[in-house]
Amino acid sequence: MEDKQFELRKLKLKELEAMGIDPYANGFTPEHTTKELVSIHASKSPEELEEIEDVFSLAGRVVSKRDFGKSAFFHLSDRTGKIQVFIQKNSVDEKTFALFRKLLDIGDFTGVRGELFKTRTGELTVRVRELFFLTKTLRPLPEKWHGLQDVETRYRQRYLDLIANQRTREIFQRRSKVINLIRRFFDERDFLEVETPMLHPIAGGAAAKPFVTHHNALDMDLYMRIAPELYLKRLVIGGLERVYELGRMFRNEGVSTKHNPEFTMVEFYQAYATYDDLMDLIEDLVSYVVNNTVGNTLVEYEDKKIDFSRPWKRVNIYETLREEFGPSIIEDDKFLFSKADSMRINHNGIRGKALTEIFEALVEETLVNPTFVYGFPLDVSPLARKNDSDPEVVDRFELYIYGREIANAFSELNDPIDQKKRFMDQVEMKKKGEEEYHEMDNDYVSALEYGMPPTAGAGIGIDRLVMLLTNSSSIREVIFFPHLRS
Repeated sequence: MEDKQFELRKLKLKELEAMGIDPYANGFTPEHTTKELVSIHASKSPEELEEIEDVFSLAGRVVSKRDFGKSAFFHLSDRTGKIQVFIQKNSVDEKTFALFRKLLDIGDFTGVRGELFKTRTGELTVRVRELFFLTKTLRPLPEKWHGLQDVETRYRQRYLDLIANQRTREIFQRRSKVINLIRRFFDERDFLEVETPMLHPIAGGAAAKPFVTHHNALDMDLYMRIAPELYLKRLVIGGLERVYELGRMFRNEGVSTKHNPEFTMVEFYQAYATYDDLMDLIEDLVSYVVNNTVGNTLVEYEDKKIDFSRPWKRVNIYETLREEFGPSIIEDDKFLFSKADSMRINHNGIRGKALTEIFEALVEETLVNPTFVYGFPLDVSPLARKNDSDPEVVDRFELYIYGREIANAFSELNDPIDQKKRFMDQVEMKKKGEEEYHEMDNDYVSALEYGMPPTAGAGIGIDRLVMLLTNSSSIREVIFFPHLRS
């Protein structure tokens, strides 16, 4: 059926060309949008509309068409919405009317000029005086374009999804708004937006498996960045005391409803701040975004309501594990690893990994409302500062909402001697099979030797935050072009 439609539309294309009409014309500039006309004039009476002498011009896609012989109605859709259009044989020249009836299909783009009136049902409508063919479409919209539901089609052909589903457009409009709000928040607090490399000679800044590529001219392997952390901290060392970067990260890991190989993150660093300061800052930031998008501290997500009311809960990993298993879970490695084994946790004899993954298995899914989790073990936090009271843990926290990690933050390790030792420990762990652990980065250590002020930094996952604020159950719903199997 689609092939037949394709061939029929190609014949119409040739007919347009034979009539001297460019089926892919350029130069028509609409002076108005559908939203503008509806917002200003929809409340006016038919008599008030008759008194308006202005001619309005619009352009968009034809999304419906009802032909009554000597007249017809169609709906025109642009980036702001849609409006009804009326064309009548005695209101336009004969060629234009014939052109509309015979050659204009649903899906085509057209420009119109005309006056406003209201139909008997009270719908604001544009009466066509001039019609301009702008783009001839060769493929018809999906048969059920007004409610395209097939997930594979929606993700693989996002353009059809955007045409067919108003909700999809609203999700991505909200995503853009969230990103703009985040930028505004940091700009107003004297943070400088920066750009750092996406191709790294050493994969670092996060515990993740990188994508590897090769630069021919330099004859060297490079890694798509898994995080911008080490470059951003170099900028702090250089004197840029407040920096942030909003951009794509790449991790060669699994694909799921919560993971995509490339994703968007905002990462920021503030000199003379602690991880406690960043808890307050992130609470300010997320609350600011929620209030300016949802407009409510109660956000409906799937089957629950997430309460963003402040202050947010704070949970200590070690205290939680002690309460659940007793002090042995912290003090007795044999007991710890036995418990991890019973929970099928692959810990490789690394205490911190066993502790954090037991905590995640035990508590993560219960953290529905925004919750700061802190008290992370030293050996899983190679870039974080040791806690002054307990050197076995670091000044680090993660923000969980609806059982998902949304942010990771810590007071930065700025001791170059300690940092070099931590890198060396990470290299040893890699030899044990921990592929996601850090490489030795001598250049970063050298940078620290020039001195980094006391600093705290954080990364926030934009995609997961947008999922929460659009009630989207899959990360693929909030990424224009998610990665899928062939």
